[in-house]
Amino acid sequence: MMNGKNVVLGITGGIAAYRAAQIAREMTKRGAHVYCILTRNATNFITQQTMETLTGNPAVVDANSPLAVRR
Repeated sequence: MMNGKNVVLGITGGIAAYRAAQIAREMTKRGAHVYCILTRNATNFITQQTMETLTGNPAVVDANSPLAVRR
């Protein structure tokens, strides 16, 4: 259903950040390529490493962060 689709998942600093992990995992299981961008506040609820592990792709913390240009 989602085979080969590219998805950007934006995660902000709220309790719903936990749900983003489930969403990312499910989309990945269905064949999507999921890329996550987290705000700094989102990392209080879920880690960058968790999202990278679930998606198999690098996750970026805050678009203005030096990590955004690491590729």
